[in-house]
Amino acid sequence: MSTLAGFSDWNTQFNELEIPISISSDTLLSECYYLISNGGRISLELGIKLFNHSNLSGILALGNLIKKSRYGNYVYFNENLHVNTTNICILACRFCAFRKGPRHSEAYSLNVKDYIKQIMPYSDRIDEIHSVGGLHPEWKIEHYEELYRESKKKYPNIMIKSLTAVEIKHIANRSGLSIQNTLIRLSDAGLDSLPGGGAEILVDTVRNRICRGKESSEEYLNIHKIAHNLGISTNCTMLFGTVETLDERAIHLDKLRKLQDETNGFQCFVPYPFLPDKSRLPEAQLATLNEILRVIAISRIMLDNIPHIKAYRMNLGSQTASLALLVGADDLDGTVSHEEIMQEAGSNARLDTDSDELSRLIESIDSIPIKRNTLYTEFSRFQRKLSDDSRRLPIAQQA
Repeated sequence: MSTLAGFSDWNTQFNELEIPISISSDTLLSECYYLISNGGRISLELGIKLFNHSNLSGILALGNLIKKSRYGNYVYFNENLHVNTTNICILACRFCAFRKGPRHSEAYSLNVKDYIKQIMPYSDRIDEIHSVGGLHPEWKIEHYEELYRESKKKYPNIMIKSLTAVEIKHIANRSGLSIQNTLIRLSDAGLDSLPGGGAEILVDTVRNRICRGKESSEEYLNIHKIAHNLGISTNCTMLFGTVETLDERAIHLDKLRKLQDETNGFQCFVPYPFLPDKSRLPEAQLATLNEILRVIAISRIMLDNIPHIKAYRMNLGSQTASLALLVGADDLDGTVSHEEIMQEAGSNARLDTDSDELSRLIESIDSIPIKRNTLYTEFSRFQRKLSDDSRRLPIAQQA
């Protein structure tokens, strides 16, 4: 049965769709197709083969076939605002262009009043605040409790998606609390979900090269596991195109789905390529457009238990994001209105995209825009204002 949330039995839909010749004529992809059609899982070994396979068009077709089976022509989005609490950070990850030292001329730390002031201009049209920041050397849990409590008091209908795993770890350590007690107190203060950033690649040899000092792979997964067990939904991410191998990308996906098997707390996976501008990682490999689309498709193929795959428009740009929606992604990062981390890293994605423009982008690939809430529990078909309804597929651009 189909609803705005998608098909309740997507495997049945999968078996009813026509098999593209790019899949049926390929030995590896045929094996993957029939495994999925019989309710099986793409193993880590098969995932590694897909990352190394030459038939890109077939991989993209398989990713799209699974997306269509799950959600038909629906593409989901919400209306959100990014508010970064501080760019001061005790760490200095090599890929990060956002971080500043406390004495830097551009360093800032938002107090509660300033935080709420940033929300105010958008409060009548957003339904989510996406809020992350650096590891401030002085802030303890009380700062964040006040931040969330006052925000909820002022804007009770706006959900708060905030704090990466390493921020949770830092707050817990600074406050002398366990991870569980930290999450309980933050949730009681108004935290609704975690965004999932900071996963990078969940292989510690890679993490030691690009973000030494952050949480380990095991710590990232354990913090999300604790959140899930407390009933706090989270997203999960992958930063690719730094120094990881293709095999390590597949290992990353496998680790996420193993935790999802246990907790079922991940609601969305967000893969995004490393942006090289202003970085301190000259040895980064950098992902091509083909690689970006391959990662999106294989993410959809391997992550059979994570409902949604997001095309992160603020990183990819609108044109590449629209292509990602044709190869496996079903969710498009929202209207945003303000964002700093990706802009500092070199993104030139527009920050003034409203819901009408976002829905126009979705309709340009013959898809249907569905507005959702943060937790993917409420859905409504979005009707934009009437305007020029000519449909065209944006041309992908490579920076």
